[in-house]
Amino acid sequence: MNILLIGFGGFLGAVSRYLVNEVVIKYIPTNFPTGILIVNILGCFVIGLVLGNSMISKDNLYYFFAVGFLGSFTTMSAFSYQSIELFNTNILIACSYIILTLTLTILATYMGINFSK
Repeated sequence: MNILLIGFGGFLGAVSRYLVNEVVIKYIPTNFPTGILIVNILGCFVIGLVLGNSMISKDNLYYFFAVGFLGSFTTMSAFSYQSIELFNTNILIACSYIILTLTLTILATYMGINFSK
């Protein structure tokens, strides 16, 4: 059942990400990726609200909304939440995780683009 909840939430999150991005592109024409920035900020704020207050238990709503919808709407929400959890236990590991994630994911994207040419 959890897989179905995550899948349906993921479907809605991906569609929502696309729609928000398209609306922003339409009304705020710029070369800067404003739509995705807004999606990431909004997703991180919402996951902070949800996981910070009400969704500590892993029930159906957690799998549908936190894992499925928000996980698909923006992966930055999961990254941000994990970073804060690490900050609460070990600042050095948290900083290492953030630096490694940003550096290695950008490098991997660059390598993927170059390998595909």
